Amino acid sequence: MRAYRIERWEETPRLVDVPVPEPGPGELLVEVAGCGLCHSDLALMGMPREMGEALGWEAPFTLGHETAGRVAALGDGVLGVAEGDAVALVSPSSCGVCWYCVRGLDSICPYGLAGRGYGGDGGLAEYVLVGSVRDVIPLRTLDPRTAGPLTDAGATAYHAVRRVLPRVHPGGVAVVLGTGGLGAFAIQLLRELTGARVVAVDTNPGKLELARDLGADEVCTELTMEAVADLTDGRGADAVLDLVGVDETITAGLSAVRWGGAFGLVGSSGGSFPSPWFGGLPRDGDVFVFQGSTIADLQEIVALAERGVIRTEVELFPLTAVEEAYARLEHGDLRGRAVVVPG
Repeated sequence: MRAYRIERWEETPRLVDVPVPEPGPGELLVEVAGCGLCHSDLALMGMPREMGEALGWEAPFTLGHETAGRVAALGDGVLGVAEGDAVALVSPSSCGVCWYCVRGLDSICPYGLAGRGYGGDGGLAEYVLVGSVRDVIPLRTLDPRTAGPLTDAGATAYHAVRRVLPRVHPGGVAVVLGTGGLGAFAIQLLRELTGARVVAVDTNPGKLELARDLGADEVCTELTMEAVADLTDGRGADAVLDLVGVDETITAGLSAVRWGGAFGLVGSSGGSFPSPWFGGLPRDGDVFVFQGSTIADLQEIVALAERGVIRTEVELFPLTAVEEAYARLEHGDLRGRAVVVPG
């Protein structure tokens, strides 16, 4: 089968031929219908060997962690799914048995640093091996070709929005900084789950057009305290979700949060928190940082998508055009999420 793989550290990935994996006891083989591309993939492509190995990753491996498809074969002892079933694959890896996992905190499993598409073989291939039925979510009405982005961008945005819900009030304001893959989902979730006005901020006019189409009440190219004050009678935003994560967005986002509000740093672009605790952070507010989502998050956002509450905006590419898709992602030349369709 064809697969897009990092063959050696610090070398450009290549589309190569590899054997179709065979499922062992407890494992599943999934025929990939679609795999979403993510900015974190671009970071992997230039990662130094020392950094990758420190995370427990070993090259070569196939990229792609936003995957959906149909069950092609079952190993011995697999129950609850059948060949031909449409499924989405849980994106973050987790062990299922540690102190965190048994409490439903599988997004921070200490044994989950390596997984499909990041250190293990992912979904940018015709088939992908899945280690356990725990890692698949049934799709009843969704097209598996376009469901892949729900597994990371969608579930991560849902995890973030759930964190800020207690701080967001009807008539208040919720700000989304960065309206790419995660931001598109965050806008829709805030619109549906709160009574707040949703403000979308991005420097890309095309992304702001999509944000408005997805339900943002206000769109702007820059977040300023003055603009938020005008919308909130001077209080500030109930919540700001920073899906970019550079110094400028962190500083602007923290400045825009009202006392008692919430700031969530979700973007992983290497920014820092330069503000002092007194005066620089929202008084009696929530400030959190995280990556990923739980299995329950994915179950719930799939349910919302199947009800038609949210939609996944995608642009499809064949596997032979995966490098073009990554180039367009890197240059911000996509309206929605790029999804590679191996078939």
